[in-house]
Amino acid sequence: MAKGPFRADQVGSFLRPKELMDAREKLKNGDWDAAALREVEDRLITEVVKSQEAAGMKAVTDGDFRRTSWSGDFLTAIDGVEMRSTTERIGSEPPAGVPKGGMVPDWQPPTPTTTKKLALPDGGIQRSDFEFLQGATSQTPKVCIPSPSMLHFRGGRGGVDEGAYPDMEEFFEDVSAIWRAEIMDLADAGCRYVQLDDTNLAYLCDDRLRERVRGLGEDPDQLPLLYARLINTAIADRPDDMAITVHLCRGNSLSVGHAQGGYEPVAEKMFNEVKVDGFFLEYDSDRAGDFQPLRFVPKGLKIVLGIVTSKFGELEDTDDLKRRIDEASEFMPVDQMCLSPQCGFASHTGGNILEFDQQWAKLNMISELAKEVWADA
Repeated sequence: MAKGPFRADQVGSFLRPKELMDAREKLKNGDWDAAALREVEDRLITEVVKSQEAAGMKAVTDGDFRRTSWSGDFLTAIDGVEMRSTTERIGSEPPAGVPKGGMVPDWQPPTPTTTKKLALPDGGIQRSDFEFLQGATSQTPKVCIPSPSMLHFRGGRGGVDEGAYPDMEEFFEDVSAIWRAEIMDLADAGCRYVQLDDTNLAYLCDDRLRERVRGLGEDPDQLPLLYARLINTAIADRPDDMAITVHLCRGNSLSVGHAQGGYEPVAEKMFNEVKVDGFFLEYDSDRAGDFQPLRFVPKGLKIVLGIVTSKFGELEDTDDLKRRIDEASEFMPVDQMCLSPQCGFASHTGGNILEFDQQWAKLNMISELAKEVWADA
């Protein structure tokens, strides 16, 4: 496979070293400046890159080491976006009463709110971070950014100031334009692999969240088409050799989730309307449903099966994983499949509840299993 997604791939975030968290705390308290934090980030990113390469990864990320969360830092870097109100728990353990691997049914993440006309900051958002990553690896550097749908799903019309955008179509045009400019800036810097993280398409598989969407005045059956349009417009000018993928999950915070439901409500529209090179799909537990929605996968589209969990440290049995690949092959060709964890290991600073060596054991297992299944791994 000349470009991503690769047979053995990964979603992007890794457990944050204590040194990194301590350095970020010193910055917050005014004891350090941004340059001192950047020096620590650079060194620790270089180390996490080496660990990914050692694990056999052909796509390498910076581990989200420059972020506190997978989405908030990027979204609020856009001029005109603020994060408002949350009951999200950031810590080292799941909320009280939530079983290991369970769901937080009343969890509401921060809502990105558009307060004025959107604008991309001078110099873009990810370029300098990508350039450092590119210089630190001999493999393919992958940039992971939130999907453009993230500026709409959580708040709907209510999350967009009517004075700034009386017409939502103008808002959607500006959203796509922001992402298009960012992606083309990355392309100009040499980036050839971008992953769009989109929890929203997976959340639309949950009846409870579909009802919440209706409460915002939106149609859950039409949102997949809207989000396909936002993504397609955002990536329309990308170079032919740039891979674009979309990652879906149902929440991954402190080893607990926030939604459930199989892909059936969105699969046909998503696989056929979103013009990307591949989808990373959560498939590590029953909450993601069965493989039947894969029957809608068109020829040529890569599906990265997230059948290895990033939530817990125990290694899966490789024979069980092979059986799951066989089950998926009843609905789509094995040649169009790849493997990865279902999500990153640390969607925010707190991270999932497993050890550092366990995340690397997971990636090593994926790499070795891919070599057994595919000759071109």
